[in-house]
Amino acid sequence: MKRLSLSYSVITLLLCFIILASSCTTNKKITYFQDTPDSLYLSPRNLTGAPYRDPQIQANDILQISILTLDPQVNNILASANSASFAVQPGSTSTVTNTPTVSGFLVDNNGAVELPVVGKIKVSGMSTAAARDSIHHKVSLYYRDPVVNVRFANFNITVLGEVSRPATYIVPSEKVSILDAIGMAGDLTIFGKRENVLLIRDSSGTKQMIRFDLNSSSTLLSPYFYLRQGDVVYVEPSKSKVASTDANKAKNFTLLASGLSLLVVIFTRL
Repeated sequence: MKRLSLSYSVITLLLCFIILASSCTTNKKITYFQDTPDSLYLSPRNLTGAPYRDPQIQANDILQISILTLDPQVNNILASANSASFAVQPGSTSTVTNTPTVSGFLVDNNGAVELPVVGKIKVSGMSTAAARDSIHHKVSLYYRDPVVNVRFANFNITVLGEVSRPATYIVPSEKVSILDAIGMAGDLTIFGKRENVLLIRDSSGTKQMIRFDLNSSSTLLSPYFYLRQGDVVYVEPSKSKVASTDANKAKNFTLLASGLSLLVVIFTRL
């Protein structure tokens, strides 16, 4: 009887150990910028951030170009031309179910936009600020004291993988960092590998692949910290995510039950 009681005690202790071992977690790979000391509230740590460069306009970009003149009739004509709608194609990897549309002027394969009366203006390879100045110069030949504004209408970033809301996001601002993109996607899930976030960028037909370690503040210094139009951010799942699937759970519970059954048989025969 004592042996049986002892065997049950051993099994109970074993079960407690297994439960505690499986429930123990660590924030070693969860916290962002771990190399920043806790004492910063006394003296801030200054970092020279990554340089920001204005994105360049490319073929097939969609631009919102607003031109205001002293003639209301001309303004209506220019505004109606700017209302052409285009579908944004996020690609087969996006989780967006409804294809979004944006309005603006499409940059053709030759890198030009066509404006009413003014005609075609080459804008590829320019920033939106440079394109604004170029368009203003051309429009000034036809209209007096025009006010011109140019911005991207389809500046989109795709965030995939272990984030709360994977999707393709159309961003109203050109200055978007990888942290901004992750924030729009609702942050990484607890299963996301923060030390191995992948950025995929299409650069003149060549795919560039860059990895970030969000556990390190060196991410803030990366020349790829600021994203470009069409960038894809992928957050890889951790091993714990794979281990938490239903199939693996069933397998683990089966092995555990088999092991406990074997222990019960051994201790009851002692």
